[in-house]
Amino acid sequence: MFSMIRNLMGRRDVRRAPSTPAGERVYAVGDIHGRADLFEDLIHAIEQDDAARGRAYTTVVLLGDLIDRGHDSAAVVERARRWGSQRNVEFIQGNHEEMLLVSRDDTDALRSFLKFGGLETILSYGVDPEAASSAELDELQRLMNAAIPQEDIDFIDAFKKMLRIGDYVFVHAGVRPDTPLEHQSGRDCRWIREPFLSHRGDYGGFVVHGHTITPQPDVCSNRIGIDTGAFLHGTLTAIGLEGEERWFIQAHDSAARSEAA
Repeated sequence: MFSMIRNLMGRRDVRRAPSTPAGERVYAVGDIHGRADLFEDLIHAIEQDDAARGRAYTTVVLLGDLIDRGHDSAAVVERARRWGSQRNVEFIQGNHEEMLLVSRDDTDALRSFLKFGGLETILSYGVDPEAASSAELDELQRLMNAAIPQEDIDFIDAFKKMLRIGDYVFVHAGVRPDTPLEHQSGRDCRWIREPFLSHRGDYGGFVVHGHTITPQPDVCSNRIGIDTGAFLHGTLTAIGLEGEERWFIQAHDSAARSEAA
């Protein structure tokens, strides 16, 4: 199930509206967190929307945190790679991808990874749940490293820190205010919340990000957050951008909606 929200503009937005380059269309997708079902629905909705809008040079940006928390991280990674082979898709690395990569060689990092939904990712690659629950940390690390294909590790490791298209800057978590974009640290790009979220000044570009969950897209005068809690609330959000126009497309978990009703 998916829905469209059209032309939500920034609150208190008195600046010139940001835009994409002429002839270019962009879709950015928020944190998927292992929800392969919502991801598939959103892919279908984006493809339909892109076709209906006519010809353009279209780029899809996945804003990171494809993995963890949800139960189908392996399937999300596989589907993301396959989509990237079919059209122009750019991949931004999130803090959860960072945790996975570091956990391969660092048991302390693995301990933290497990607290933030990493166990679900490990299990999605076919590690036996009973073996995982009884394993010591170093043994679980061995099981994880054996189960996750090297091509998936290489794919995730190649994700970008940040991407700029026209006036828009795409990043997982945000950027540090008053620091030039070219000097932003990878850690801030993947982990920052404050002082990014409360800042109302110019970042050097209009930022589109995920990482911080809000019930609906968080539309501000200098940024838009589109992590609507796919694993928590059952809503996965994408933003469409073309020229000065913006619109949102959402995939919804119908079961979660029925329970809420």
